[in-house]
Amino acid sequence: MKKLIAWFAALLTVVGMLGFAPAALAADFPDAKVLFESGKADVPADAAASVKAVADFLGANAGAKVQLSGFADNSGSLDVNKELAKQRALAVREALKAAGVDEARVVLQKPEDITAGEGEAARRVEITLAKVVAAASAEAASAPAEAASAPKIDKGDSAWMMLSTLLVILMTVPGLALFYGGLVRSKNMLSILMQVMVTFSLIVVLWFVYGYSLAFTEGNAFIGGFDRLFMKGIWDNVAGTFSPAATFSKGVYIHEIVFAAFQATFAGITCCLIVGAFAERIKFSAVLMFMVLWFTFSYAPVAHMVWFWMGPDAYANKDVVDAMNAKAGLLWQWGALDFAGGTVVHINAAVAGLVGSYMVGKRIGYGREAFTPHSLTLTMVGASLLWVGWFGFNAGSALEANGFAALAFINTFLATAAAVLAWSMGEALMKGKASMLGAASGAVAGLVAITPAAGNVGILGAVIIGVLAGFVCLWGVHGLKRLLKADDTLDVFGVHGVGGILGALLTGVFNSPNLGGPSTVADWVTVGMTAPDAYSIAAQVLIQAKAVGLTVVWSAVVSVIAYKIVDLVIGLRVPEDDEREGLDITSHGETAYAK
Repeated sequence: MKKLIAWFAALLTVVGMLGFAPAALAADFPDAKVLFESGKADVPADAAASVKAVADFLGANAGAKVQLSGFADNSGSLDVNKELAKQRALAVREALKAAGVDEARVVLQKPEDITAGEGEAARRVEITLAKVVAAASAEAASAPAEAASAPKIDKGDSAWMMLSTLLVILMTVPGLALFYGGLVRSKNMLSILMQVMVTFSLIVVLWFVYGYSLAFTEGNAFIGGFDRLFMKGIWDNVAGTFSPAATFSKGVYIHEIVFAAFQATFAGITCCLIVGAFAERIKFSAVLMFMVLWFTFSYAPVAHMVWFWMGPDAYANKDVVDAMNAKAGLLWQWGALDFAGGTVVHINAAVAGLVGSYMVGKRIGYGREAFTPHSLTLTMVGASLLWVGWFGFNAGSALEANGFAALAFINTFLATAAAVLAWSMGEALMKGKASMLGAASGAVAGLVAITPAAGNVGILGAVIIGVLAGFVCLWGVHGLKRLLKADDTLDVFGVHGVGGILGALLTGVFNSPNLGGPSTVADWVTVGMTAPDAYSIAAQVLIQAKAVGLTVVWSAVVSVIAYKIVDLVIGLRVPEDDEREGLDITSHGETAYAK
């Protein structure tokens, strides 16, 4: 009898587990719905409580699983809306994983079971208790037929991007600061260091307040929106989840917070480049006020026009291509190629610097006195740091540690070396001697010219671009400078403007697969490249020229207005006596060197 009772109790336990336990679990399961913003697939911050409640429930019920059900808007393209529903479900799964839930305990709805809804229903993902099936074979049979792949945030790529970010910071402080500092007179050394360091710091803060949002969120063809003001939504501090950022490979992502930091360094160094054009005579306060205006109305829009797009995974099928293209920046829509900032950084900054050299005016004694660099040693050190840091600038712009990062790396290496040789040779032919200043300037010229082309051309194309940059930029700082009659103190336009324009145009030439280039992407749905017989150098160069022209005009107009506003509010130029004594003492109350 005791054995019979024991067996009966065991039977009741099994029946209870198979029959009554799911009902009890269902009664205790939290009502969890994640409501997304219209058209977005980022898990909203207010979903953290629901995610935590589900995670706690699963932690207390070892045998339980949950199912994620997405809903598609019944308006517009069904395929596009179903893809959005899938991405939302995947995002919720990532949030649950980040909260400690094993991925095996999250069941995705079958793609064919996604249903349409209206209003709020079309924007939600429901988290429900999945049916527990005892037999392993039955569980396998009930699994989704085609489980969609989740966005993959690659730790190696994210690590490479953090390293690249550090390298670009190295380019700016101390690299650019020392390069510029050695070229000015000793009485203005600290003023140029201050302008670079404080400008960089100012722009980095503005970038995270609103600049990133204006440049890299969906808006229109010219400027982004306000979805990422103060980095809103870039991570969920409660759930501990981080938003992914697309790379150039389907299904491969990096942390968006890392991408934002990387792009912050680009914004910072671009504004710092400008200060070389009006060095030794501008008010420190005027520099900062101008940078705020120019960054807001020139850098952010141009960055958006050139670099913003919806990412490769948005091109799910041919039906959505036109819609996705229409959401990209204007120059991206045109098909302009700019791997790391020929237009966004160099041409943009150079034009602002040239306008500034005119509007601030020439230095006292310009053309009558010899304004020689006070320390070519520091200039050499700065140029070397720029060269090292530029590997992060160019190779990092691949956004992945892949073959195109390696291509950008070797092209940056070779083009710079070729430009050093070309500038030194040209200087020797022109003056009879090659100089240290010339070699350092040649290095920067090569780095500038290869920037838009870094991952867009073959190795031989990079060498040719470097050689041409050395010779052409040598003319830019001598012949062109005399023609322009501008006191561009540190030849910002002669190197960054001329080199940037040259590099942008030659990118259209050497991107051709017939000349060893990787070609352009003809179809982002299949990531198919333009065939050699279909590639038109003339057509691509024309697109590049249009991009250059728009950047020149945009930056020039914004710069004129910004300088005029600053001049009216606080004035651009220091008093004549202050300029003669030097800005180190008069603007900052200290000197670079003890006497």
